[in-house]
Amino acid sequence: MLHKNNITKMVFPSISSFSFLFILAFFLLLTLYTTLHRPTTTATPSNKLHQNDRPHSLHYQNIFLSSASNYTLATYLRHLTLQPHLAGTPPSLQTTLYVKSHFEALGLETHVSNHTVLLSYPSFSSLTAHFSNGSSLDLPLSEPGFSGVVKAYHAYSPSGSALGQPVFLNYGREQDYIALRGLGVQFKGCIGIVRRGAGLSRNAVVEKAAAHGVAAVLMYTEGEKFAGVERGTVMKGLGDPLSPGWWAGVQGGERLRLNDSQLNERFPAIPSMPVSADTAEIILSSMEGAPLPQEWRENLKSNKIGRVGPGPVLLNFTYLGEKKMETIHNIFAVIRGSEEPDRFIILGNHRDAWTYGAVDPNSGTSALLEVGRRFALLMRLGWSPRRTIVFGSWDAEEFGMIGSTEWVEKNLVSLGSKAIAYLNVDCAVQGPGFFAGATPQLDDLLFEVTKKVKDPDSENISIFETCKVTNKAINIQRLSGVDSDFAPFLQHAGVPSIDLYYGRDFPVYHTAFDSYDWMVNFGDPLFQRHVAVSGVWGLLALRLADDPILPFNYLSYVAQLQEYRNTLSNFLEGDISLNPITLAIQDFKAAADEIAEQKLSEDERMDEFSVLKKRMLNDRLMFAERGFLDAEGLQGLRWFKHLIYGPQIDGGSELNFLPGVVGAISRNTGMNKGERQEAIQHEVWRVARAIERAACALKGSLT
Repeated sequence: MLHKNNITKMVFPSISSFSFLFILAFFLLLTLYTTLHRPTTTATPSNKLHQNDRPHSLHYQNIFLSSASNYTLATYLRHLTLQPHLAGTPPSLQTTLYVKSHFEALGLETHVSNHTVLLSYPSFSSLTAHFSNGSSLDLPLSEPGFSGVVKAYHAYSPSGSALGQPVFLNYGREQDYIALRGLGVQFKGCIGIVRRGAGLSRNAVVEKAAAHGVAAVLMYTEGEKFAGVERGTVMKGLGDPLSPGWWAGVQGGERLRLNDSQLNERFPAIPSMPVSADTAEIILSSMEGAPLPQEWRENLKSNKIGRVGPGPVLLNFTYLGEKKMETIHNIFAVIRGSEEPDRFIILGNHRDAWTYGAVDPNSGTSALLEVGRRFALLMRLGWSPRRTIVFGSWDAEEFGMIGSTEWVEKNLVSLGSKAIAYLNVDCAVQGPGFFAGATPQLDDLLFEVTKKVKDPDSENISIFETCKVTNKAINIQRLSGVDSDFAPFLQHAGVPSIDLYYGRDFPVYHTAFDSYDWMVNFGDPLFQRHVAVSGVWGLLALRLADDPILPFNYLSYVAQLQEYRNTLSNFLEGDISLNPITLAIQDFKAAADEIAEQKLSEDERMDEFSVLKKRMLNDRLMFAERGFLDAEGLQGLRWFKHLIYGPQIDGGSELNFLPGVVGAISRNTGMNKGERQEAIQHEVWRVARAIERAACALKGSLT
């Protein structure tokens, strides 16, 4: 693990680490002074100093990159994963204190925001298989050999018991039930066995099973760690279930009663539990009945599963859960902007974990602490950002993005008027390969930043160059999912967002095997991928905080919207017209062209009028994303306001954009042709109006 600290000892064997750092800091300060000819903390609106503004920013970016420490990242992760830390438990509070004390030790302005919310924990669970030969077997429900790890369960699953024959439901999609009916399989009253995948949330799987008369659901994940059990939540939507759409506070705020019908709609009607792939295979390999459909058979990882049931094995299933009011803790560290303190760049990561959480989420927490450490170093060398940077460490994300959602709901007005971007890192390192999700106006910034960060798995080339060789470019995903804390920022508040991570689909997801040992043996033995994610994350924040004009390119958004319009046309039929969207995109493109030209024409003057012009230009760039919000929200998911990116109500479509339109296409199949077309056309008009609102924001004038 050779990095800065080890090199220091090799080059300066007789100088202590502290002395070396002191000498290094002195020479860096001297270099800064002689290069810039002024104290870097002094804000002077002269033309000469403004012309040096960009080199000045580049200088600090280089220092940021050169001050990386994989040893420090490994140390952070080791401390954070000493014990399991499920939200609302005493070990989780210990991680709260660790992160808070770290930010305070860096000299950053730090505070904690507490929220009392409804969480869910297991009390008792059992699963017994009774076989046709008269034997029975108590099946394991958690990983063996781990103490202190919560029993495998689904948060917010209702308590219940079921005695019935199992039936294999594949992914639990509507098309899977249609296939079973075609085989003559009766699944009403049975216990469904479902494998995770196909884009369906746990909630959607269980709700669909309940609608088809299934008595209970056992869910498993195929993968390398067959004994691992994937915990998770089955709650519908985000945030504290007792305060849907508003912030309730610590105590005394408005909350729903536990028997409220609105609350019950967010929880499934039947119980469910996760099981390991090993446990699922014991059951499925004992089943008879109709043979597996060929499509299912082709992508099953186990060759021991050949029949869908039901039975003849009989399952006795019991789950008892407890819902409790617990206090969760969001931690914030703030670096105030020197020129625009009322404009915020927010870096966020959640801290709570189902088990040890080495990958999910504390690889990201370690990166957050590392970026904070390096920014504190820059501050000691004289840097202060133009705009305010906020570090957010969220709690109770695993239960449904509760910590971040409560904070967004509380600060919705301020976020709407002041937040420039939200930069999210959750599972920072899962394995090899760089991945990113973003709203399209941030694509170019991602490309530029990844050209400056070394790829940890290649020799002397950047992340961007590696991706260009393997994929021709960085494959930037869009943020329609609700699988991390970017969801409330983008899909409820309309804040431009980025999500970063290395690797995907790691085999120990939400299991007791997600430990520090797994990380050092498999995920990132030298912690160089942690260094890379931290580098990209920090440089994004530095650019957004320091660039005089925000590095947003809405022409990328135009191209993406045009692609969505063209793709959508292939899924529509009859008299539905996409002309409203086409015309709105044309207007949006005209506004994007105009603002791109204005960005290029801005001069370097720093007189009062020029500063005001830049501020007005930045406001237009910042507010455009808010235009895609609609007060009515998505049908069936009203909390989600964004009409370009958001979740599908049942995850049943391959289209991951324009969720209102896509939802109308899949949801209204039971209507007559005229009613269905009218419903879809209404959603098309809603999207067109949203694009027009965004265009008006870019234009910056009343029309």
